[in-house]
Amino acid sequence: MNETVLTVTGYVAQEPKLRVTAAGTRVVSFRLATTERRFDKSLNGWRDGDTIFFTVTCWRLIGENVLDSLKKGEPVLVQGRLRDGTYEKEGVSHTVFEIEAHAVGHDLSRGVSRFTKATPPRPEVVLEEVPVEAGGDGGTGDLENPETRSSPSAA
Repeated sequence: MNETVLTVTGYVAQEPKLRVTAAGTRVVSFRLATTERRFDKSLNGWRDGDTIFFTVTCWRLIGENVLDSLKKGEPVLVQGRLRDGTYEKEGVSHTVFEIEAHAVGHDLSRGVSRFTKATPPRPEVVLEEVPVEAGGDGGTGDLENPETRSSPSAA
């Protein structure tokens, strides 16, 4: 099976949120904003391009670590599988992009960070249940409106 894996640098645009599936699997998600920068010869300087937003989904232990490590506004690197989905809101079809993260870390070109070895997951009260889709991987569970969106496409 082919999958699209990518690495994105950007900023945490929304505080990470913890959810728990009906099966008890913990999943953390946050919004990632990335803005292209190009050198503009006419201005003799850098110019911002378009900003793209991704939902980053982190399952199990990586999600626990993201929840304990990242805050809104921090620069990060995210590597993972790209997924897309669509949903309809007020009669308008929308496409959203999600990265199912394999690795997440602070962008050390923008600051310093200290590593602390992770502790076992902590028991907590269920904050919100996320339906588990058929297929066994838990699905995406975090795209804007999971009731009306189509399943993520397989590349």
